[in-house]
Amino acid sequence: MRVLVIGGDGYCGWATALHLSQKGHEVGILDSLVRRFWDSQLGADTLTPIASIQQRIQRWKDLTGKSIDLFIGDITDYAFLSQSMRQFQPDSIVHFGEQRSAPFSMIDREHAVLTQVNNVVGNLNLLYAMKEDFPDSHLVKLGTMGEYGTPNIDIEEGYITIEHNGRKDTLPYPKQPGSFYHLSKVHDSHNIHFACKMWGLRATDLNQGVVYGVLTDETGMDEMLINRLDYDGVFGTALNRFCIQAAIGHPLTVYGKGGQTRGFLDIRDTVRCIELAIANPAEAGKFRVFNQFTELFSIGDLATMVQKAGSTLGLKVEIDHLENPRIELEEHYFNAKNTNLLDLGLQPHFLSDSLLDSLLNFAKKYQDRVDYQQILPKVSWRR
Repeated sequence: MRVLVIGGDGYCGWATALHLSQKGHEVGILDSLVRRFWDSQLGADTLTPIASIQQRIQRWKDLTGKSIDLFIGDITDYAFLSQSMRQFQPDSIVHFGEQRSAPFSMIDREHAVLTQVNNVVGNLNLLYAMKEDFPDSHLVKLGTMGEYGTPNIDIEEGYITIEHNGRKDTLPYPKQPGSFYHLSKVHDSHNIHFACKMWGLRATDLNQGVVYGVLTDETGMDEMLINRLDYDGVFGTALNRFCIQAAIGHPLTVYGKGGQTRGFLDIRDTVRCIELAIANPAEAGKFRVFNQFTELFSIGDLATMVQKAGSTLGLKVEIDHLENPRIELEEHYFNAKNTNLLDLGLQPHFLSDSLLDSLLNFAKKYQDRVDYQQILPKVSWRR
């Protein structure tokens, strides 16, 4: 197929673009490169040194003989988006092109507005571009498990059947987002659902858990293809932060009680999930939802796992509990379903098997690049 990866210079997008190219798809990357600009604004950087997108793509072609088309621009610019899609003629569109950090969206009013405009307007533009020129293309959109929040009932995959006053219906699962970023993803989901119903578009929403790992088969082929590893207080994940802290001898910073539970998956499973969704497209007019994660862990669980894994490398790892900068339940029920992708053939990797190779060893290798000013939280939900 011809697959356009929007946001293909980012963490999930880059690994996905290479994986799909290696599998024989004709791949295009569309990206504004704004993620690199935000790093410079925040004074942060990925732990792993990443080359420019042009150098990355050229190196991929040198190694494999496979070309990747590149379109640099912003999808909030409808004319650019429409022209690029007409030029590339995608069969499938993988949409990673959104601001993806909850802390970023909670810095202040400006960042909240930027997040919502970038994400909601860009997504709406894409839906209209599909309606006008590519109504048969399949949209694979990155959602987030954070749309659901932490309800005191099981989390289904997108929909829930409810019986009320003697009547029954299947409805979109209630959303309880915890940041302006997560709210933007909820708006996206509603807009995509509406577009499928009104215009007969086909879409798969992948409500993804927290992704970890640097290595895929493709990004491990060459140093110039290496993926990001973000650890700062805005774009870094708790697991990444713990691994970097373990490598440099800093106590692991658990927010609050550490009972916050989330879904997790290896980056190798992310790219496989995209591949499966593309190979098994939604029907016309259908908005389907897959919960994309493989394991559930609390923040406290992650800290303990990193502590144990660090000891095998001779690291003395301590755990500290900080005041939680976020407003969230620190102890809660969390049981989410994730059978749809497994039914399509996903064979998961597990954190216990990849924590050393795909995280801690990279943290040790590049520990000289660690900026100690970036490993503590800088954004508070209470401001």
